[in-house]
Amino acid sequence: MEIVELIGRLAFAYMFVRSGINHFRQREGMVAYARGTGAPSPELGVPATGAMIVVGSLLIALGLWADLGALLIAAFLLATAYWMHGYWSLDDAQQRQGQKIHFEKNLSLAGAALLIFYLFNQFGPDIGLTIGDGRLFPQL
Repeated sequence: MEIVELIGRLAFAYMFVRSGINHFRQREGMVAYARGTGAPSPELGVPATGAMIVVGSLLIALGLWADLGALLIAAFLLATAYWMHGYWSLDDAQQRQGQKIHFEKNLSLAGAALLIFYLFNQFGPDIGLTIGDGRLFPQL
């Protein structure tokens, strides 16, 4: 079953690695989009969140301080859900529905990240196929 857990970690991390890299490759466009949503300090926020999700997802994928990685991903997702997908402020029904879907997707993924945090926090060395203990915050 360790291989199933590893495949799950890799599948979860994949999207965040790609997205984080795009925060740097497509920085100008992402800054403009963030500015348009009213996100605070998009010139700093876009590269900072890009770094957060690249580091967080790699920590999860490797099983090295995966609990910290999961918290980084969860923090990114919750902030992004609020600042970037605030569907409640949109008048256009189609745009509102699209942003609501993104908002709910981010909440669901944040829940998965918090579950990863919990599992690594409680069972770090027993999870297997990790680098070291797999956790930075043993059993909070």
